Amino acid sequence: MSQPTLSLRLTGAKVLRDGRLEEATLALQNGLITAAPLAEVDLSGFLLLPGIIDMHGDAFERHISPRPSAPFPLEMGLRTTDRDAAANGVTTAWLAQSWSWEGGHRGPEAAEALMGAMDSFRDHAMTDLHIQIRCETHTVDTGERLLNAINRHGITYVVFNNHIEEALYLAREKPEEITAWAKKANRTTEEHMSLVRAAFDQSPRVPRYLCSLAESFDALGVQYGSHDDPDGDTRERYSVLGARICEFPTARGPAAVAKAVGDHVVMGAPNIVRGGSQAGNIQAARLVADNLCDVLVSDYHYPSLSKAAFRLVEDGLCELPQAWAMISANAAQIMGLEDRGTLTPGQRADIAIVNESTHAVEGTIAGGRISHLTGEAAHRFFANQPTSRLAAE
Repeated sequence: MSQPTLSLRLTGAKVLRDGRLEEATLALQNGLITAAPLAEVDLSGFLLLPGIIDMHGDAFERHISPRPSAPFPLEMGLRTTDRDAAANGVTTAWLAQSWSWEGGHRGPEAAEALMGAMDSFRDHAMTDLHIQIRCETHTVDTGERLLNAINRHGITYVVFNNHIEEALYLAREKPEEITAWAKKANRTTEEHMSLVRAAFDQSPRVPRYLCSLAESFDALGVQYGSHDDPDGDTRERYSVLGARICEFPTARGPAAVAKAVGDHVVMGAPNIVRGGSQAGNIQAARLVADNLCDVLVSDYHYPSLSKAAFRLVEDGLCELPQAWAMISANAAQIMGLEDRGTLTPGQRADIAIVNESTHAVEGTIAGGRISHLTGEAAHRFFANQPTSRLAAE
């Protein structure tokens, strides 16, 4: 049974539409933005912004395993992730799950389990949730299994990772970090390095493997890119392959190459909020300032998405319409979501209700349904009994 959606007009707020903020009325009915005359909710003092579209986030991991030795049921973790996303204005999100030679919570078994759990939970979610697969390049022997899983579960987004060189470097230069990496996976350093060496031995077969996957992704309509490109040569190779999304380039070079050839650059919103990368990579703000970044994503922290947009405005790097597009319209365009990302009539009714003074997300409407409502915004919705009855019908 389909769940009911709101039918009302939101008045008094500043609405982000057609690239500018202006006081306007926003009406929604049957899950869509409309122009119909309906009952009103006065949202003076609030901003009505397109719902946030998060292309990459792994905050779900802490809801599934708050501690490495304390995992909880996947359905429970997905439900909490859904609420976490909604509370921060997110209406569409991809959860970034590894498909790696490392095994454990990053291995194919864990990925398939999450895909199955998502299939069961999706109809109960308020947020439009998807899974992004972070495919390690050195997983040659799992190619058929990966494509079967993508077909079976309708996966729409894959990025390629290569952590082999990092593992070999750490083993030589920082063995204590390899030990910590192994410990997180509940294995000894020797066991971990054995996996690294086995994966490294696949190197001669990797180029053909990636080409084969890319060809299959093109046939299936799967979006794909790469993650943590360290230099321009790496980005160029992925771009030639067809991986046109450059996620988290670690330096300016790969981002510049991406933009030069028409690829899309994705950076983490926490990088903006914290003023730099927690891993010591390039500052996302520098790329934004140089017009080398298209989209900001949650990475590991949903609250950073809206905060990053306002931080860019406060720092004078762009105006709010352009900053907000980096967490809404731009992602919709890249992912081929023509029904969302803006607040124009006929679009899906995905709305973030943001307090103009505090910049707090006090309400989220996803597909015309309230997925989050708190504070003064909640009082406005339930200010009179007729509006309360209407919203519940």
